[in-house]
This record gives sequence, structure tokens and C-alpha cells, in this order.
Amino acid sequence: MEYPIISCIQKVILYETKARFYIVGSNSTESRYRVLKIDRTEPRELVIHDEKVEYNKQEVRNLLTMIQSGNLTPESKKLDSALMKTVSAFGIAGFVRFLEGYYVILITKRRKVALIGPHVVYKIEDTTMMYIPNDTVRQAHHEESRYVKMFQSVDMSDNFYFSYSYDLTHRLQYNMMPTLSTGHQTSAPFYGVRTKPADKFVWNSYLLQKCREVVHPDWLLFLIHGFVDQKNINVYGKSVYLTLIARRSNKFAGTRFLKRGANSDGHVANEVETEQIVIDSSVTFLERTSVTSFVQMRGSIPLYWSQDVTKMVPKPPIMLDQSDPYAGAAGLHFNQVLARYGSPVIILNLVKRRERRRHESILTDEYKATVSYLNQFLPPEHRIRYMGFDMAHISKSKTKNVLVRLSQIAKKCVKQTGFYVHMPRHISKAFWDAPEYKGFQGHKTEWGCLQTGVVRTNCVDCLDRTNTAQFAIGRCALGHQLFALGVISSPDLEFDTDCLKMLEHLYEAHGDTIALQYGGSQLVHRIEGYRKIAPWTAHSIDIMHTLSRYYSNTFSDLEKQIATNIFLGLFLPAEGKPNIWELPTDFYLHNRNVRAVLEHLRFSCSQWWEGPVYRSLPLPYEEEKKKSDSSVVPMKGREECLDSYDEYYRSSEMTSIHELFSYTMSHSVRDYKPKTAKIDSPFTLRVPSESNKDVNRSVMYRRVSSRTMLFMTQSQETNPNISGKDSTSSQTSTCSSESESESSDVDGTSVSDTSEDSTSMVKSKDKDWSVSQHKGGVSHMNGPGLHKYSPNHKDTWMYERYVRISDVCQTPPRKEDKAVTRGKIIENLVFPKSVFKLGSSYGVEPPPVNKQDQDIYHHYVSVGHRGPIEPSKKEAQFYNKYLNKFY
Repeated sequence: MEYPIISCIQKVILYETKARFYIVGSNSTESRYRVLKIDRTEPRELVIHDEKVEYNKQEVRNLLTMIQSGNLTPESKKLDSALMKTVSAFGIAGFVRFLEGYYVILITKRRKVALIGPHVVYKIEDTTMMYIPNDTVRQAHHEESRYVKMFQSVDMSDNFYFSYSYDLTHRLQYNMMPTLSTGHQTSAPFYGVRTKPADKFVWNSYLLQKCREVVHPDWLLFLIHGFVDQKNINVYGKSVYLTLIARRSNKFAGTRFLKRGANSDGHVANEVETEQIVIDSSVTFLERTSVTSFVQMRGSIPLYWSQDVTKMVPKPPIMLDQSDPYAGAAGLHFNQVLARYGSPVIILNLVKRRERRRHESILTDEYKATVSYLNQFLPPEHRIRYMGFDMAHISKSKTKNVLVRLSQIAKKCVKQTGFYVHMPRHISKAFWDAPEYKGFQGHKTEWGCLQTGVVRTNCVDCLDRTNTAQFAIGRCALGHQLFALGVISSPDLEFDTDCLKMLEHLYEAHGDTIALQYGGSQLVHRIEGYRKIAPWTAHSIDIMHTLSRYYSNTFSDLEKQIATNIFLGLFLPAEGKPNIWELPTDFYLHNRNVRAVLEHLRFSCSQWWEGPVYRSLPLPYEEEKKKSDSSVVPMKGREECLDSYDEYYRSSEMTSIHELFSYTMSHSVRDYKPKTAKIDSPFTLRVPSESNKDVNRSVMYRRVSSRTMLFMTQSQETNPNISGKDSTSSQTSTCSSESESESSDVDGTSVSDTSEDSTSMVKSKDKDWSVSQHKGGVSHMNGPGLHKYSPNHKDTWMYERYVRISDVCQTPPRKEDKAVTRGKIIENLVFPKSVFKLGSSYGVEPPPVNKQDQDIYHHYVSVGHRGPIEPSKKEAQFYNKYLNKFY
């Protein structure tokens, strides 16, 4: 069996002498040690010695004692400075040099943020930089401090993550792919596997460049930048972990207006891979439990375009910088997407199509032409599938609902790509024959399914609109993931449930984080805004975020871009060369092949894809070459570096339950269930909290919301339900106009409807959502497939009450009732009488209180004064009767 190798260096102590740094690394149990020696007498170069020898605790003590005795001098004896313990840390982030010597960057604080099976994901909370050369050989430079300050402005305690045993740069599907073939025969029963990280998502790749080939792999920690969060969906005691991981690409990285479109290598700005993982956490190990994962991505439109930032306007004009008739940048980009995710690649373009003055629509026309050019060289089954959806235009409409449209698009997209499923037992054919999986794509296996392809969402900034669209897609995927795990009986998830509230909070935090990193402020347009349920204060908050984003883009983005270029190693400071702040542009730092060097030319204008990538479709080429990229180490037994059980449970340490991350994790029952709710299920519809003053109003809300389609007319719009079901897809207009508006809203026919969708659309046209107006009661609804029911007493009373209001408003008053105004009658019908007899702004006459209420009040007062009293015999009998019902 194969297991991922767990890094044995999880604790680091830096010891200092005048000539060397000694970095001693150990595992969590402090039973295995390794030692690095760094020369401090070299002023410019990094000299590291790693003997790649493993020590035990006693051997390390002897080694440190020997080093201390060898560095004893008369002065060091007095100061006790022969060997000083300087810093304790949890790992090495890397080494960096500017104009003087090298610095070592150590991770001094960490925090658990997620559990993926037995693997722990940590967030960096604090780091420290230690200058390596000693003072006697240091060659000072007057610009060194400025470079250090710029480098440290990239706050490594903000959204950098790592793991000792899990490759965060790859998605779960890649990490769970077997490295060894099934027929691999050898004498070793266990294998340790160390995968090659995806350099695109390793943000400290430049910092590890000098030591990567020198030190043992256990010293290397690969950091990702983005977002990681996790929540516990508790279904009647069974925990299902929902994890969201966002990986930012380090290629063509930067700030909003300074990095747009694509570079000459096909890398796009603001490229983020978002993975949504749902795991049955009742079993710890991934290979023995039910696991699902869905991946989507965002990124700028892969064209050569930019915006003129010299003009102080909120929306600078969009310019196409250069003509690309053979779609060179887009071809390189989509070749990378096919290699990582397989086919089909579904483009969801949210850029505006209808504008009075052409602004965003410039990109839409060019993007469609580029995709059409690339598609003519691919067979139909592997072509890029383009969908244009003018989200901004639809959100302004009073008769259309953005999230309903997005849910219909999401349902089709998820069906086309599928999602990753791994079950602990073989899956029978009957599992995929369920009607919920009709038309589902993906690569079916005996253990589940592999996701083939990806949904690529973009708007202009890839922030606000993109995040809402990704939430809608993630919501559809979550329903199918929970359905595959057997948690729910239908893959349709409704709003106003604890589960959807958790997912919404995850995507809101995910969007805020990415928006701060790229745009300089949090999201301006949020999910609740597109649902049209945002509170009145949200508008002022959006204005503040807009101003914050404008200020950041105008005044601080250039400094952030310079710091990013230094952090990623795109600019290397050197003596005698211009400093980075003296460069007129960073274009040539991000477009190194812009002069079309021969080895980087594409030799064919039609074959924009690489041969191995095309031959592996629809499966990703990166997963096929995992066997050659990974290193496999045969083990004699289940050694400590493979023991994920002991690594997770830490049997050698004393554990407090209240300090366990699985206990403190955000919980659906503890953190999301309303206090007044009696049902613990996270899939139960929740109503607004009831107060004593608005009991009648809350009752009416419950009744009306549960029967909205009966009491609401065609012209009214209800709380959006983005399940994509036909019953909610035509609430705002007649069915014929609805289908026409759908076809005009979505531009692109590449994502074809399945047979199930086409039949449901035909059925929806035959439905007639009409309520006949009758004076005295509720009329029945005519049409096929509708559930008829007899209204209860309260429903009938409520309906009759509204009918009486309508009669009063429409019937003129009689002559003998001149004193009784129409407003008085409506007031008597609608508004309940106050219990106060007389009230004004100067005084209120208190209402009468009956004797029973007075007795209850006096009883509570007496208990407060004298303490609790012994219950009466009648109360004791009632309590015992209550206990007998449960025990």
C-alpha cells in the first residue's frame, strides 16, 4: 500500500554561533532529528550543509554539546554565548537576498484551519527574518532597508497556508490518484509517496530556489496563498466536513488595474482555483471513507488588454493592447487548463453585453471570436463551451431573478463536468442509474467518479459577479455531493437553511479575501444583494467598500505590485542596475518571451494544444504523468513517516477536548441553528426569529412563505429558490415569456441541455399558474402535476380577511354610514387593538393585568429574593411524567 510521506520536521530551533547557524528540526514527538548548517562567514552567497543524517534525541544533545565546546572562548565563557538558542519555529519558509547577504525566513506561529482526513492544514500567523552573515563580514548597502521593507509589506501572516502531510497545491482528486500501477510487484509491503508540487501555486518557490536541490525534502514547506476555511455540517450527530480551498496563481500576479488579461506565456491575472470538498468525517482516513470534491476556477479574460490608470476615474476605459489573430495567448492558457482539468472547459462569461457606450462589451466580442477560432481545431467532444450571461443587466430587472438563472446554468455545468467521488466500497451500476444522475458526465470508476473538465468563470475584475456565480455553482455541486454521500434524498438545496447559510458564509469570506488581495477592498456586491434581501444598511457599506477600493487602486496598488514582484523573485536587485522603483513599467518582468524567442514560438497556428495533453483527454494530463513526477520510496514496515494515525491523534500528548480543532470548528447546530428552533437538521427551512410583539406577523410569514405559489399572483416575485427546478423558474412572468427571456439572457449554446432538461422545459410550458378570484374562499389550482390540498382554518381565515379588505376598498360607503370612514374599517380589520386604554406622547395609562399574571410575577420576585423553593407534589409528578417519555 502507498501512503503520503509525512514531513519529519515540524519543530525547528535555530542555534547561533559566530561562524554558523545550526537549525535543528524534529518531528512532533521529538524522536527524529535533522540538522542544517549555514555558513555565516560568506557575505553574499548562501552556503548550506545538510549531511542528510537522521539523529535521535541523545545524539542531537551530544552534537550540540560538542559544537558548544568547540566554540568556547574566554569571552564566550563570560557571556555564555558559545552556542545561543535564538528562535523556535515550525518550519523554514525560505531564503532571500537583496543587495547584501541572505536572510532566513522562519514560521514562528501557526494555526489549524482545516482537516482533510487525517491531514492538518495550517495558516501562518507570524514569521521572522534572520540575517545570516555576521557583523564582521557584513557589507552594508544604503538601499537594503528599503528592499527589506518592501518585501515585508507582503504580509506572510495573511492568508498563507501549508501542511506537513498533504499537497495543498493539487486538488483532492490528484492527491488520491494511485501512483503505483495495480500490477506493481515488489518485496516491500509499504510505499512512501512524495508528490511534485504544482509550481503555479507555490508562492515561496523563489524563496526555496537556492536550497531545493541541497537539503532533504523534509525541510521544504510549500506555501499556497489564497483562502482555506472549514465548517461542520452536523446531521443528527453525524459530522460532514465542508471545506473550501482557494489557490491563487503566482503567475502574472498583481493588483487590479495593473494586471489585466494575459501575458505572453498564457498566464492570466487573478487566476484562482476554488475547490469544494465534502467528507464524511465519521471515518478518519480518506481511502476508507466517502469523499467528494468539486473544482472550479476564475481568471481574467485571456486577451492582451488593459485599462488606462493615468485617468482618475472609477472605470478607466478598456483597451485591446495588441492584435492576436491566431489567439496565441488564449491558446497557451487553455492548453494549461486542459492539462490540469481535462475537458470540457466551460466558460461562463459574465461581462456586460448591453451598454449605451461600449465598455465591457469590447471584451465580450473579442472573447467570443477567440474561442470560435480555437474550437475549429478541436473535435466536438473536446471543444471549449462558451456561455455568456449579462449578470449586471439581469440584476437590474424587476421581473427577473439572477440566482434563478445562475442555478439553471450551474445545473447544466455540473452535469457536464461531473465531480470527484471516492467511496470505500465498489459502486454498482445502479448507483449511477438513479434519475438524479441522468445525463451526468465525468469518468466513472469502480470506486466512484473523476471530474473531467472545469467551469471557468470571469467578469471584468473576477471579483463581485464572479463570486456570486461561483456560489451558485458551488451550491448546485454541494447538493450533488451530499446526495452522493447519502446525506440527503434529493440534490436540490433550498435557501434559508443552516447548510446553505454555512455555504454562503464560506463563499462570502472566500470572495472578501480574494477581493482584498486583488482589488484592495472587500466585496462590493454580495450574494444577499443579488438575492434582494440585503438590509438597508448594506448600501452604505457597499459605498464605503467602493471608496476603499478606489483609494487602494489609485494610491497603493503600485507599491503592492512592486512588493509582489520582489516577493516572487520577478525582479532581482543587483549592484549597478536600476532599482525596481526606477523602472517605468514591469511589463518585461511578466512577459519575458514577448520578443518571440525561437524556442518559445508556437510552430503551428492551428495546433494550439500539446500532443500529450490532447491524447489524454477527457482526463487531465497532469494526473496521467503523476507516476513519473512523484518519488516513491519502498519501506520495510509502517514507519513513523507513514503513520498518519499517530500524526493525527498524537497519542503521546495529553489532549484537551475543548482545544481540539474538530471541536472548536464552526458547527451547524452550535453556531447556525436558531435558538428557538426545535429541529437540529441543517436542511430545515428556518423562518425569521419570532418576538412577542410580532407573533401574528410571524405566523402569517410562516403560512404565506410555505404556500407562496397559492396566494401570490403572477406579477409578484418571491424569495429566490435557485434549485433550478421548474416549479420556481417561472415566478416572475408567464411561462412563454420566461423561456424567451432565458434564451436572450444566456449567450452561447455549447452547454447543451440534457434530455431531462428539455423534457422539463416542455412540461413547464404547459403549466398554468393562475389563481381564480373568488370572494369567499381559496380556489383550486388547475394544471398537471400540482399538489392540491384543503386549507386549514387559519389559512381560510387569513384569506377571508384579505378578501374583506379588498371589498371595503372597492365598495363605496353607504349613506347611513357616513360617520364610518373607509380607513377606519381597514384599521379595524388589519391592525389589532392595543391593550393600552389611553396613550399619548405625554403619558400612558397602564393596561389591566389579570390575577394569574400577577401571581406568576410575584412568584418570580419571591424566588429572586428567597432563592429556589421546593417543588410541589403536583409539579414533581409532572416532571417525572416528562422524564418517563424519554427514558
